[in-house]
Amino acid sequence: MALKSWYEKGMTFEQYRTSMQVNQQELNRIYEQLVLSEEDVKTFEDMAKRNWSGIVLTADWCGDAALCVPIVQRIAELSNMELRFLIRDENLELMDQYLTNGTSRSIPIFIFIDQDGQETKVWGPRSPEVQEFITSLRAGLPAADAPDFQEKQQNVFRQFKERITTDPAVWGTVVESVKAKLQD
Repeated sequence: MALKSWYEKGMTFEQYRTSMQVNQQELNRIYEQLVLSEEDVKTFEDMAKRNWSGIVLTADWCGDAALCVPIVQRIAELSNMELRFLIRDENLELMDQYLTNGTSRSIPIFIFIDQDGQETKVWGPRSPEVQEFITSLRAGLPAADAPDFQEKQQNVFRQFKERITTDPAVWGTVVESVKAKLQD
């Protein structure tokens, strides 16, 4: 299926947001509280002439999506870019074309397309700084067969989600990473 067809199949941001059962509060917080610099606003407004659209592979249970979706949505609004949202597990044929490291169905994945429906850029699932943060948290986990592994892993996930959905400095790393990708 061509990318334009996937795009047409997707939900709008509002449809996606209102359908969320998990992480809606976190997504809304970031969407409402994100502050972009004047320079960033100008950069993204200048991208409007590209006439791009975007397909977002996501799921409401994903902490990375709660972080990245509202930020990229704000960027898209400034860039006059309509994003359409597809739930990962309902669209595996497309998801499997955008595996992280060739093996993982990590989300969110943002596929930017031109007016002819051709892929122009792909970004996701995380900024390098967010990846470093989760890697450092995971480094402190015991072996997977340790009796307290599950409990400690849940604590890591809670700590990760809390930081990425409340820390504007983390949000800024996503802005910078997306900006760099769209400008290259």
